Amino acid sequence: MLVLESWILLAYFDFMMRFRGFGELHRVVKDRSVQAINSAVPSNTLCHAIDLACVFYFKRVLCLQRSAATTLLLRRHGWRAKMVIGAQVIPFRSHAWVEIQGTIVNDRPYMLEIYQVLERC
Repeated sequence: MLVLESWILLAYFDFMMRFRGFGELHRVVKDRSVQAINSAVPSNTLCHAIDLACVFYFKRVLCLQRSAATTLLLRRHGWRAKMVIGAQVIPFRSHAWVEIQGTIVNDRPYMLEIYQVLERC
């Protein structure tokens, strides 16, 4: 069920990025609060569900889409997750990942060495 929930979140943010734009995606992630449910699902299990959903998704999943979906999934299950958007100046690149209490949970742990944080939401 977690993989299906993850896949639906990926599709939701894919639609949002295509038809509503970054501003709406940002607003949805920023405004969605942590649900106070009694979930015993570990954060790494939820991140793994997103990873599997990405494998079964019908096209390449972008880091922003994946991070937004991961953030909402974690928050739905009681985790205080934050989506982080970072950038590298030369050559210019941007990237998104998810943190829980300052620890990166859905990407490599050295992202902060590569990218300057623009925002945590």
